Amino acid sequence: MPYQCDIIDPARTVMIVVDMQNDFVADGAKLRSAQAAAMVPRLAQTLKTCRDKGIRVIYTAHVHRRDGSDMGLYDDLYSPIADRSSLVDGSEGVEIFNDLAPAPGEHVIKKHRYSAFFSTDLDLILREWGITTVIISGTTTENCCHATARDAMFHNYRVVFLSDATGTFDYPDVGQGAMSAEQVHRATLTILAFSTAHVMMAAEMLARVKAKDGAVKAA
Repeated sequence: MPYQCDIIDPARTVMIVVDMQNDFVADGAKLRSAQAAAMVPRLAQTLKTCRDKGIRVIYTAHVHRRDGSDMGLYDDLYSPIADRSSLVDGSEGVEIFNDLAPAPGEHVIKKHRYSAFFSTDLDLILREWGITTVIISGTTTENCCHATARDAMFHNYRVVFLSDATGTFDYPDVGQGAMSAEQVHRATLTILAFSTAHVMMAAEMLARVKAKDGAVKAA
């Protein structure tokens, strides 16, 4: 059993919103996660409460240059990335979904791989802020959220992973059998809870936040 985040200190905690972009959330998007789209209202309310409680919020956006110079192997993995119809830097598709738009002054970290820590300045920013705990929300549960949670743990941050403010999509059979979004999501949460993070629901996380007077009050 990994560590438990029983009390969350807002001054030393950041909420990371992973890749809640139009290309992953908006109706008709080729890479859309219906599960992630469905939890947008809950995540929006959670972000509002986090801000009210003094928890910083930082966003990530998965983007690639149109010339493919930062593509790596993604054009072999995802056809909408290969044909430049999704996740093109500077396009409307990579903008944060409007219902979750960053507040003034909040940063959006551009990343080119699953993990928000890989070849970005995220760790530099978090250390400048004195952060010791990160809360993970967004999409997809098993890829970008999972990779970011793992890298956060590798960088010695305590990780809270929100089970009802993350989401993914159905997986087709590519030789190992198909999995529904619900199956992928649950399997990932089980793995993370054992090896990487304190997995909890958003309301439980908010109830653990320490108030300015040091008390823990319900959300």
